[in-house]
Amino acid sequence: MAKISIDSDRLWASLMELAKIGATPKGGVRRLALTELDGQARDLFIRWCKDAGCAVTVDGIGNIFARRPGKDERLPPIITGSHIDTQPSGGKFDGNYGVMSGLEILRTLNDHGVQTQAPIEVAVWTNEEGSRFTPVMMGSGVFVGAFPLDSTLQRPDLEGITVGEALKKIGYAGSQPIGGRPIGAYFEAHIEQGPILEDTDKVIGVVTGALGLRWYDVVVTGQDAHAGPTPMRLRKDAMVTAAKMVVEVNALAQRYQPDGRGTVGFMQVKPNSRNVIPGEVRFSVDLRHAKDEQLDRMEDEMRAACAQIAKSHNVDSSVERVANYPACNFDASCVSAVRTAAAGLGLSHMDIVSGAGHDAIYMARVAATSMIFVPCEGGISHNEIENARPEDLAAGCNVLLDVMLERARVAGGQGPRA
Repeated sequence: MAKISIDSDRLWASLMELAKIGATPKGGVRRLALTELDGQARDLFIRWCKDAGCAVTVDGIGNIFARRPGKDERLPPIITGSHIDTQPSGGKFDGNYGVMSGLEILRTLNDHGVQTQAPIEVAVWTNEEGSRFTPVMMGSGVFVGAFPLDSTLQRPDLEGITVGEALKKIGYAGSQPIGGRPIGAYFEAHIEQGPILEDTDKVIGVVTGALGLRWYDVVVTGQDAHAGPTPMRLRKDAMVTAAKMVVEVNALAQRYQPDGRGTVGFMQVKPNSRNVIPGEVRFSVDLRHAKDEQLDRMEDEMRAACAQIAKSHNVDSSVERVANYPACNFDASCVSAVRTAAAGLGLSHMDIVSGAGHDAIYMARVAATSMIFVPCEGGISHNEIENARPEDLAAGCNVLLDVMLERARVAGGQGPRA
């Protein structure tokens, strides 16, 4: 068949219409998972999908699936999607772009009368952000069996409202069974949420996988003492010790480039008084790398450095690992399909590893999976000023269209080309 393209203006208009739900004065979106606003956005998505002739189902954790039938309904569906919940001060594109790209593909196939052999589905995953409820990537995690449904439904927000209660309140406590069905492939389009594509002047990021991630809680215990009478040589200053550990986390990540990441984003000081030497400091460490064996080495070095620094300052320290997400490698054939589609469309592209978590990471456990990145302005995301160019969004959606058609197969043909 002749090559087809998505409607760029329609894709942009859908994104802007969705962004009105929970719009903030600074141009962003505040639409936390399973709030009334999230319910309104879900309602809009479902209305659009039904207008496109799709059947819509909702499973027990609130994941939404819009299905465009294939010629052979016995074939497993080719699924695309993302999420529409946002950070408290989020933007218009994070997650939303992947969902609206899937919707645009449904509409484009209808416009051109294209029938695929396999069904195509667009998914909206529940609570990807984890801003209101934990864990993050909740819907896709339950779908693949990473989290049990019953206990997940009991997870409360800060006001004590559980996931199950919130789902019922907005009308999205679905009856569809969760997971347990074959999937032909899963593709997810997303803004990069980082500066690499923009910095290298590339339009498409061919995502080969995602960094492994480990979180730690570090506690440094010294001795509270008066800031005036206590000589410097006799102090057990937990803050000075912690400060040197923070510097070491940064230096450690620098030694494991290009994929190493090291971040201290949270710190709590006790007693937190201006004329008292701090006796206790608690802080977080976030380590990431594309290879688990390198992450092992980073952890070993971090633990050894913390112990040595604490000993040199005559204080105690502890390091507890509190989260561990292994590095994820996406399916080689799906990655290759994205690379081939980008080249076939004449789009500049590069292989890239995702530094952030996405629903695709869980989906890769049960289906051949890959992702498509497009640039975002300044690499800024999880921010109200998050922005992306319409032409880049359209380019990524056209790549998604090509790979979806290649996997779903056009009835009577082999794909999107003649």
